[in-house]
Amino acid sequence: MDGQKEAVANAATKSAGHARQRSTIGFPYTDLKSAIELADAIHSQVGLRDCDDDQLAAWTKQSSKSSTFRVQVYAARTFRVLEGDGSNHRLSELGRAVVDPKQAREAKARAFLAVPLYKAVYEKYRGGVLPPAAALSRDMVALGVSEKQKDRARLVFERSAEEAGFFEHGKQRLVMPGVAYQPDVPGENGSERPEPEKGGGGEPPLHPFIQGLLQTLPKPETEWAATARVKWLQTAANIFDLIYKGDGGIKIETAMAQRSPRPSE
Repeated sequence: MDGQKEAVANAATKSAGHARQRSTIGFPYTDLKSAIELADAIHSQVGLRDCDDDQLAAWTKQSSKSSTFRVQVYAARTFRVLEGDGSNHRLSELGRAVVDPKQAREAKARAFLAVPLYKAVYEKYRGGVLPPAAALSRDMVALGVSEKQKDRARLVFERSAEEAGFFEHGKQRLVMPGVAYQPDVPGENGSERPEPEKGGGGEPPLHPFIQGLLQTLPKPETEWAATARVKWLQTAANIFDLIYKGDGGIKIETAMAQRSPRPSE
């Protein structure tokens, strides 16, 4: 499993390029089963309380700095089983359901359809037959997946559909599992269910490594030690080396200096 995750992370790293090559629809780089592993780890260690990157990585025998871990966290948030601020993580309402054996079946179906790409494919082929692999990959490109990512997106989609129970009647059809959840039924108060996020105004979504990095920024007006800032900036430099082309690297070092005055000072 670890080798599979590393391969997914490497594929995600290679996907960066020009803006025209970026995907414009949300989808994870690793599957639903991998996302649920993080939810299970949090539930078994701290229940409904928060944990940080280092704790979650240790519980899943990973490094919090590894690209594999970042991709897995991004997937868990894309499936909406985890939520949190910065480097803190906790089970979402859906995550609580997915670790409950009595609710897991329905929760997995909800998590699958929480992914914008998967919801779009499900709606397109509901009641029909899925096309062959190559044609499905091309369909995903039409829905907003970049050309370079289409095959990886399809493979992760297929594994996630299997985990969520959508292939129980064969891999030629996406069939909603026999659960109470209905994605198109209005909410209890009569309002429609919110549409999944699609990257915001049609702008290409940020690379998941960049998204993960930004999520680790502390809140404004809080203490942030200089050594921690250097660590964050060096992590950013390392990510830039991974996802952008160019010669040379960047090394961040700390030096004693007076604090820059604030605008109000």
